[in-house]
Amino acid sequence: MADTCGQVLLGSGLTVLSHPLMYIKVLVQVGHEPLPPTLGRNMFGRQVYQLPGLFAYAKHIIKTDGKSGLFKGLTPRLCAGTIGTIVHSKVLQKCQEEKIEVVGSGQKAEDGSLQHVVNETTKEMIARSCATIVTHPFHVITLRCMVQFIGREAKYSGVFDSIVTIYREEGILGFFAGIIPRLLGDALSLWICNMLAHFINTYAIDDSTSHTGEIKNCSQAVTGFFASMLTYPFVLVSNLMAVNNCGLAGGLPPYAAIYPNWLHCWGHLSREGNMSRGNSLFFRKLPAGKMYAIEQKRFF
Repeated sequence: MADTCGQVLLGSGLTVLSHPLMYIKVLVQVGHEPLPPTLGRNMFGRQVYQLPGLFAYAKHIIKTDGKSGLFKGLTPRLCAGTIGTIVHSKVLQKCQEEKIEVVGSGQKAEDGSLQHVVNETTKEMIARSCATIVTHPFHVITLRCMVQFIGREAKYSGVFDSIVTIYREEGILGFFAGIIPRLLGDALSLWICNMLAHFINTYAIDDSTSHTGEIKNCSQAVTGFFASMLTYPFVLVSNLMAVNNCGLAGGLPPYAAIYPNWLHCWGHLSREGNMSRGNSLFFRKLPAGKMYAIEQKRFF
């Protein structure tokens, strides 16, 4: 219990610190570009037209809504983080007690073996999926609170009011908009990260060398970053589906088409070449073949 409380407190602190970053990323994912491109230099020093980065976008939000404007949607996100941590801990503990084994049932897998990695990854996937399902309604509310910045709406003003609004307009399914790509992306990211790390640690790192532990931890971090890059389109599609056709300007044309399901959203983004939109908030290049609409504050 003490460990869970510590995780909740640490997670809440990190959530508060990282919230402005997520806020700006979500607005970019939706396609909101309030500032026109400017002439700057890329990482190689060459002059190019660039879109405003993280700090320029943050300054615009502060100018519009004040410093507190950077923390829209923080309350439901904190609720999601707290509940998710508790659910994840309880489910993982239950999986350990039940000794769930996917491969090698009936025999103890050796630490570091492929069998052990598969079994532990499966338990982690179950725990994460349960936490995601339970907290997704708060995630949807968080995203919609953020996207209100585009149309200057106040439709989602609080957690309880937002719950009533979503239930009244969309029913129970409204709380789980975009959950399928989110679950798929989380599962794929976890498996890619753990399996790559296992093969690197097993076949590319010599256990007889010094600092083996630090090297293995580093490989886990690198594979985690690589996995998150590969599965980013799932994150993008999930977030867009969570705000699509919900009555906010950011989820309606011209910002977004009305998607019947997440596969249509994926296909549309793929055809437009926008599968990585919002993946980077620094050195943001102009979309190829797109024109900037000043009045609509978006590219078309």
